[in-house]
Amino acid sequence: MDNMLSVLENYMLDNPDDIARGIADDFRKRRIEKNITREEMAEKSGVAVSNIIRFEQKGLISLKNLIGIAMALGYTSELRHIFGQPKYSTMDELLQIRKNTGKKKAHRI
Repeated sequence: MDNMLSVLENYMLDNPDDIARGIADDFRKRRIEKNITREEMAEKSGVAVSNIIRFEQKGLISLKNLIGIAMALGYTSELRHIFGQPKYSTMDELLQIRKNTGKKKAHRI
């Protein structure tokens, strides 16, 4: 039960800044595991060293630069499919998704 509560607590406390810092921390770990310096990553990804430093320290990066470093580390597929599958938490959401599949625009009800 405690494990379920901690998972739920972590989910509820997430905010964009925390998620960005977590992604940046994971990126830094993967970069170091592969023994790639920031300068080498900049060269491989086409992202300026200053942007890599800012990302690792503050979690701030543009989407284009995030894609560049993800590609350099071999995470293209994970990024490419981030919104690939519909997500739902209730049966009503699932029914709405099925109803709207194939639509080109969202409309207010």
